[in-house]
This record gives sequence, structure tokens and C-alpha cells, in this order.
Amino acid sequence: MEFLSYLINGISLGSVFAIIALGYTMVYGIAKMLNFAHGDVIMVGSYVVFVSVNSMELPTVVSVLLSIVVCIVLGVVIEGIAYKPLRQAPKLAVLITAIGVSYFLQNVALLIFGADTKSFQSVVKADPITFAGGQVVVSVETIVTIAACIIIVLALSYFMKHSKMGRAMLAVSEDSGAAQLMGINVNRTITVTFAIGSGLAAIAGVLLCSAYPALTPYTGSMPGIKAFVAAVFGGIGSIPGALIGGILLGIIEIMGKAYISSQLADAIVFGVLIVVLIVKPTGLLGKQIQEKV
Repeated sequence: MEFLSYLINGISLGSVFAIIALGYTMVYGIAKMLNFAHGDVIMVGSYVVFVSVNSMELPTVVSVLLSIVVCIVLGVVIEGIAYKPLRQAPKLAVLITAIGVSYFLQNVALLIFGADTKSFQSVVKADPITFAGGQVVVSVETIVTIAACIIIVLALSYFMKHSKMGRAMLAVSEDSGAAQLMGINVNRTITVTFAIGSGLAAIAGVLLCSAYPALTPYTGSMPGIKAFVAAVFGGIGSIPGALIGGILLGIIEIMGKAYISSQLADAIVFGVLIVVLIVKPTGLLGKQIQEKV
């Protein structure tokens, strides 16, 4: 029964990784950029909920919606100011800019909130659920996180296949030049992609801090990096790949902590990335992208 508990916790943590990885995989798949400031958008969204609930005393649902709106606006601003001028720039320039944006957001949070760890109040208030005669205890946060991940993946897949904007995103991801000739507004499509990814980051931040109720300006850094690993593991640019990669990585981390060493858990996660890049560089469900010369 202990194994089952670890497995459920791994799926829950992996669901958070998957939601974050969706932001990476959409931005890379459509804009061909890696937004390494994505993890810090998670942190901003978490602080918005923290302030809304504790200082402004807003209802939980309103606080979460406000967090999503703030993160969407932040994502659009970051894309417009930092990334849009660099779309044709070398990848190294984009990477350096992303790291700069990440440090900027962290330092702004440090100035406003300080370095002290804040105790985050879970947005889910309910008693744990027990199974197998009380031998397996599952928190409601765990159930909500897994359910939210499944709903988001299904909704996003439907949106991409059946909406006008979703089809525009698919066209831009295949060939932005041809998409522009077909009348698709590439700039708007990329901006919407960043907005969706940032909104998902807000949801992931709320779920993450509800399960692990400690909030600092660096809260989103490591989950953001691990979610990137999950996106690469599953095949960056693939929505199902982000889900599979996130779930598998969450299970690997929890099982590594339980059966090997809690100190080596992060090393195991990054070891997985190295192995995947060596054996299958495109990830489990990724496609080989032909670079144009």
C-alpha cells in the first residue's frame, strides 16, 4: 500500500509538471523559443493568490481567477518587450534574455515580499480521502491536481484542433512564413500562445503551493526547470508528450526520494534528461524538425 501512496503522489506532482510543461511545449512548438522565465510566472501567480487571500481577503475562486489574469497580462508583456524583438535572433541571445527576465522577476519579488518563506494557504479545503481500509490516504489537493491536469490537456487538445486560433497555431508551428501568406496574423498567434502558457503557469503555481505550502521568490525556479525536462522527455512541441513526460517525471522523482535518496532525487531527474537526449533527442513523442538553411 505504501507503493500505491507513492505512485499517487508521483502522478499528482507529475500533473503539476505537465501543466507547466504545456507552457514550454506550446511556446517552443509555435514560436520556436524556450521561455525560461516561465517558472517565475508560476511564482508571480502564487504571490497574487497569497496577497489576494491574506491581505485583500478575496474569495479563493476570485483570487485564482485574478492570478490567471495577472499572469496572462505578464506573459503578453514579457513576449512583447523581451521576446518579440528577438524572434530572428540567435538562440543564445534568446536564452540570455530569458535568464535576464527570470532574474528580474525574482528580484522584484524579493524587493516586494522579502526572502522569508510565506505559508501558503491551500485553495482546496476538504478532508483527505482514505482507501483500502484507511491504509491509503489521498489528499483532496492531489485529486484536484490530477483532475485539473486531465481537463486542461483535453481542453487544450480540443482547442488546438477545433478552434480558429488553434488551427492558426498549428499552421504557424508548421511554417510561419506560409501561415502569414495564408492571412494568419503570426504576431497575434504567438502572443496568444504566450498568454495561454502564462495562464496555465498561474494554475500550476496555485496547485503546487497548495500541495507544498511554502512560497518564496524562488518557488517557481526548480519546478520550472523540471517541467522543461518533462517537456523534452515527452517531446517538446507535443501536448500529449508534455502530459506523459510530466507524469513520468513526477513518478520518477517521488519513487527516487522514497526508495533511493531524497538528496539524489533531483540528480535522478536530470539524469533522465541526459539519457533521453542521448538515446532519443526528440523525446518520446517529439518530431524531428528540419532546420531551414
